[in-house]
Amino acid sequence: MKHFFHIHTLSLLISVVIVVPVSFIYGFKPDLLFDITINTIDEANVFKAIMGLYLAFASFWILGILKPTYWKAAILSNIFFMFGLAFGRIISMFFDGLPSTIFIIGTFGETVLGFYGWYVFRRKQAS
Repeated sequence: MKHFFHIHTLSLLISVVIVVPVSFIYGFKPDLLFDITINTIDEANVFKAIMGLYLAFASFWILGILKPTYWKAAILSNIFFMFGLAFGRIISMFFDGLPSTIFIIGTFGETVLGFYGWYVFRRKQAS
């Protein structure tokens, strides 16, 4: 369990703490924090799929926290996940306009976590 508290796992831990609750909100109550209305079963299905994807990645990040042999793959997946979300949101801002404040904050947070993950990855590779 000593590995759990290393600085190089902090990025993964922060991501898990944020992504797991957000996944359940997306899956079961997207209108709780977001200006989203689910009108069809297909829309509900898409949000449940996003929930599943988020939970799958969070599970992998937990594995990377607990098992050092999975750390590299977990941190790389986290970097791509965060930068992917941020990139998509930034593209949306250019094409669709500015979203609500919570999504702007999310974009900033995803970008920060992506860069922090990259920093930790590079630092660990150098040591």
